[in-house]
Amino acid sequence: MAHYMMTARRILRGEFDPNPGPVKYLKLQEGQTTPDTSHILSSGKQWFQEIRDKADALATAAATPFSTSPKGDVLFYVHGYNTTQRVAFKRQVELEKNLLAEGWCGVVVGFDWPSDSHLLNYVEDRMDGAKVAESLVTKGILPLAVGDIADCETNIHILAHSAGAYVVVSAFLKSLDRGKIFKSDWRIGQVALISADISASSLADGHERTQPMFRRIMRLTNYQNPFDSVLAVSNAKRLGVSPRVGRVGLPDNAHPKAANVNCGAFFDAMDPATDLTIDIEGNIPHAWYTASRVFARDLAMTLEGAIDRHAIPTREMVNGELSLRDATRPKYQDAWKLNPSEIY
Repeated sequence: MAHYMMTARRILRGEFDPNPGPVKYLKLQEGQTTPDTSHILSSGKQWFQEIRDKADALATAAATPFSTSPKGDVLFYVHGYNTTQRVAFKRQVELEKNLLAEGWCGVVVGFDWPSDSHLLNYVEDRMDGAKVAESLVTKGILPLAVGDIADCETNIHILAHSAGAYVVVSAFLKSLDRGKIFKSDWRIGQVALISADISASSLADGHERTQPMFRRIMRLTNYQNPFDSVLAVSNAKRLGVSPRVGRVGLPDNAHPKAANVNCGAFFDAMDPATDLTIDIEGNIPHAWYTASRVFARDLAMTLEGAIDRHAIPTREMVNGELSLRDATRPKYQDAWKLNPSEIY
């Protein structure tokens, strides 16, 4: 099975380095672990065509599709800061494997932005992320979402980890500066945030920085882990920034399209040695999501959109808020026989 990644890293002396550069489209085969320049496809059009064909084939092959999308689904995975290409790709592949195992019928595509592997590069990484954020929209989402490929009906979603959330918000914000992009009719299905390194207040209803994003998306789900030490305000690298939404959750006046899932109790009871599908090679409280089958199950049902966000069975209401739990899909969901092309 092939895996797909787009990268905005510069090529220097024949290798990718952690600085911004022109977008390249990569295709890796099963078993390949580290992206390099040999994986670049000469044709971006071919890259998009293969992704759409793969997504459509997965949707068609499903005996009982759970998705409400008429055609294939694509999830853009945007990694966080302090992440090498190898680790970002490893988490992307594991996320896709877990989603497919949980019944989701779609393709996970990596958006790889310049991010160094050193803590001291935190501020520089955020600046580099902002520089290339527009590429996520112009070079990735739009060709799939608005028909650079003829007769395209691919349903696009985004999962952003850590500072990847900052990149995603910046991408939508920058679309305001491009009149043609801003005026065109393009939409995103679901946006999900894990360990999101943006302020909780920025997801308030009416906040100027996130309004361009909310205008383009159907729903946003924020997965919160109060045990996330990387997002602690007391962390030396954070320089006293405001509370992060990936740690404290959505504000009381959150945008109505946003939902919060508190993963604290689930994470506290989780044994990383047995309950994660791979070694995530990073801070476990901050980076565990992509290696959890329970998280993948919840995300799969979120992306599919067939079940209301408050009724997804891997969530329970605890003290007035949705909390992640280990539970199965609805018992008879296989018999529901969803057919988005039919109108009732």
